[in-house]
Amino acid sequence: MNNIKGLKTLGLLLVTYLFFNHIAKAERSLNANTTNINILMPAPFADSTSGLVKEFNTTNKGNIRINVTRGPLETEAVSDLAISTLLLGENQYDILLVDITWLAKYAAADWLEPLDKYIPVGDWKRLAHGARLGNDYNNKIYRWPLVSDMGLLYWRKDLMDSPPKTPEELLTIASKLKKDGKVKYGYVWQGRQYEGLSCVFVEVLAGFGGSWLDKSLNPNLDSDQSIEAANWMLSLIESGASPKSVTNFAETEVLQVFEAGDAAFMRNWPYAWSELHKSDSQIKGKVGVTSMVSILPGNQASTLGSWGFSILKLSRNTKEAYQVIRFLTSEKAQRELFLKNGYTPTSRNLFKDQLLQQHSEILPYLEKALSITKGRPQTPLYAQISNVLQTELSSLLTKQKSTIEAMKSANKKTIDILSSAGKKK
Repeated sequence: MNNIKGLKTLGLLLVTYLFFNHIAKAERSLNANTTNINILMPAPFADSTSGLVKEFNTTNKGNIRINVTRGPLETEAVSDLAISTLLLGENQYDILLVDITWLAKYAAADWLEPLDKYIPVGDWKRLAHGARLGNDYNNKIYRWPLVSDMGLLYWRKDLMDSPPKTPEELLTIASKLKKDGKVKYGYVWQGRQYEGLSCVFVEVLAGFGGSWLDKSLNPNLDSDQSIEAANWMLSLIESGASPKSVTNFAETEVLQVFEAGDAAFMRNWPYAWSELHKSDSQIKGKVGVTSMVSILPGNQASTLGSWGFSILKLSRNTKEAYQVIRFLTSEKAQRELFLKNGYTPTSRNLFKDQLLQQHSEILPYLEKALSITKGRPQTPLYAQISNVLQTELSSLLTKQKSTIEAMKSANKKTIDILSSAGKKK
């Protein structure tokens, strides 16, 4: 039965590939003088950039046309689709919108074109500090950022005068507001066993002075700092500041609870701000925001979530592909994406833009958080080690293992993964 399902899945991928390959060939035959640049993006990004793509195709005079393949909503499915094409050795796509955690894997496999030769030094320096992170591998730049994300702490201005300044304050305020019946939940965050849980842990771990991997790729998940960070996350649930059900929450569930007015605090990404200020939001105008690190005791860090454009090495039109990337990430494009979709700008200049400042009071907080962002470990094996961390964190948050037992297990399994691939312990 599994073999039959596998054959069906493979057949579907091949049919999809042949279909889009046929379309691309047909478009090329329509106008031999036009260079078609084919981009694969997850569905939300394809939708949000559709206006920019239309503008480029309507107004550019360089005989370049952008064709966007609207990939699946699930981002990992987009990566699988891209990899299936790359393994076939075909150049169906010129550009791929790459998540920050994919870059090392793609670059190590030699699937990406280095961009250093195209990027003027001045352009690189105009990027905000956090936006420069996660675009290089082994001292070569392989990606230009479209949007930067970072973990933020949202709080209710109608329930308190200012956000908490320490972990203890967060616990105390959240618990009291819940006890007094002001909210159903105190603090909601991404506690489900998925990548969001790893992102939460990165911020908390940095706050307690620890690191997931050191510069030599040695894991530190059984360190005193890691155990302290994991214990603090557990204490949120044990104290009642966060509900037990938080272990089933991802971004969507967290946002729904907070937007309905059922929580005092929320950890989420910048996109949530625009959602909270829509006309049907129960707490429109009652929300404050700060960097997550403001309540943590140690090193300042806010987990960096970032998407950027990479040129695939199989592309025959790398020069034209870079022109497309520069248009879609220009300051004009960034301004439009912030105003319409709430995408965090990557250019330093735009954080001082008066129009953007008037449009949204969140901009200064985004600038501050972006200046202290921390990336996740940059390794081709990131997916495997993150899965280990998520599994072990979930086991301790649901009381299946003690904190020490779970973190020691996470550390050992991470060492085994890195060692089996020939990486340094």
